[in-house]
Amino acid sequence: MRHLISPLDFTVEELDTLMDLASDIEAHPEKYAHACAGKKLATLFYEPSTRTRLSHEAAMLNLGGQVLGFSSADSSSAAKGESVADTIRMISCYADICAIRHPKEGAPLVAAMHASIPVINAGDGGHQHPTQTLTDLLTIRSLKGRLSDLTIGLCGDLKFGRTVHSLIHALSRYTGIRFVLISPEELRLPSYVRDDVLKKKGIPYEEVASLDDAMPKLDILYMTRVQKERFFNEEDYVRMKDFYILDNEKMKAAKPDMLVLHPLPRVNEIAVEVDSDPRAAYFRQVQYGVYIRMALILTLLEVKVC
Repeated sequence: MRHLISPLDFTVEELDTLMDLASDIEAHPEKYAHACAGKKLATLFYEPSTRTRLSHEAAMLNLGGQVLGFSSADSSSAAKGESVADTIRMISCYADICAIRHPKEGAPLVAAMHASIPVINAGDGGHQHPTQTLTDLLTIRSLKGRLSDLTIGLCGDLKFGRTVHSLIHALSRYTGIRFVLISPEELRLPSYVRDDVLKKKGIPYEEVASLDDAMPKLDILYMTRVQKERFFNEEDYVRMKDFYILDNEKMKAAKPDMLVLHPLPRVNEIAVEVDSDPRAAYFRQVQYGVYIRMALILTLLEVKVC
């Protein structure tokens, strides 16, 4: 039995196989329509979510399976003090696989240690968000044709952004990757990611404050929102939230084939006018998220489709 707690739980070869499967699902959805008939996915969401929860549920329903679960801690026995370990033991009696999102780093790992079913980390605090990373990798590979020899700009909240941390870990295993880290001083990438991943692996990177200066060199611009829920006080959030706003004027400096990605939800860091730019790929990214989660569910449940 396998779990997905970190994007590093799969080798590069396994990731390629997973993305190949997702691409086949995209091309032939009817082939997989009943692959998980009789199987149940439990979604244990202790934090609010739209895309991550619904995309996991859509993935299982697209495979012919069923879903159950809760969408907030208040609507579960966590409100009564039940531990994650006890919850997952109980859920293991009801479902065949589960996806868990939790505000505390490490909670999905605790769940995996006590589960008798595969566990998918759907985000734990500011730590990891591996299924979003799988979505990002599939989007880049599908639209760029490769996951190597790319200059990736990561913009916004690099301190608390778990999607950014996971993506750096994953892309660092591919050749020719360069990062441009675009953030204000207060939201810079944590030193443990910078030192343990980028410096340790000798991956080229630069840290800048100006989005305008970075635009011409990027193959991918990965925008993030400043996350209000990660700030300790309102004043700091208000000061940071409008630091970067991508608009049509800034897009003029970008390469003709640059892609704009965003894990969503956006607040105002990408102007609505950018949506009509063919380089805006964030809503296509959402669709790829369903395909890769379908592939992940099949893989973790060891379901083979001929």
